[in-house]
Amino acid sequence: MNTTVLRSWAAWSPGREDERAWRAWAARPVALEREGQPEVAFLPALLRRRCSTLTRIMLATGFGCCDAADRANARTVFASRHGNINESISLFERLSRGQPLSPARFSHTVHNAQAGLFSIAAENRLPSSSLAAQDDTFACGFVEALTHLQREPERAVLLVMADIPLDPTFSPLVDEPVAAYGLGLLLANDGDGQKIAFSSAASDAPPAPRAWPEAMEFLRWLIGAEPDLELGSGRVRWSWSRVADGSAQRTGFAAPSTA
Repeated sequence: MNTTVLRSWAAWSPGREDERAWRAWAARPVALEREGQPEVAFLPALLRRRCSTLTRIMLATGFGCCDAADRANARTVFASRHGNINESISLFERLSRGQPLSPARFSHTVHNAQAGLFSIAAENRLPSSSLAAQDDTFACGFVEALTHLQREPERAVLLVMADIPLDPTFSPLVDEPVAAYGLGLLLANDGDGQKIAFSSAASDAPPAPRAWPEAMEFLRWLIGAEPDLELGSGRVRWSWSRVADGSAQRTGFAAPSTA
């Protein structure tokens, strides 16, 4: 079992951009909206023009989660099950019609596009990971963040998980809650925040149906009162629990800025 301190968090979905809105949702959860994107006015215009919808969500969530000093000095993990696959599908369709491709849109098709743009905007040159792990993407992102903490124990890690609805070309192949959302967690080995224990175990149990993406299930647990949370696709069960001596978690909803 591993323990970590959640220093701060931030989340975004259309119509829910502050702590009060998310607490209201957690108390009476409904399906998350599928369309929309944050304004990211805190980014320079040149960077905003280079952002896809997913990138906007990830950067808004990451910047909202922590202040300028933490953004510049934290290792980062960007997790997304689908990434910018919608951009790739669009380019393939243009190729099939013999139409020219956009270099700007092509730059969005790599899975670490968000990490690259975040590093520029936050002036962060520290190690970063970008990953996708099917149903277990959020949990694997959490594991990846813990490995960064083990590698450099004195430095915090920013984990950002986000997705948008999958293009209709592939969406019938995937059984999942459909939503546009992002969640950012600033994790560390010490400091103020909620101390969390995390563990995993092999499982033969069939996956339980989910009404919300796993990152949002985690958020509901985090701002709720239940002592434990268990998620998993059926192959592995991932478990989180509150550690009694952890203080109430700090949120990071101060207006993002590049200052």
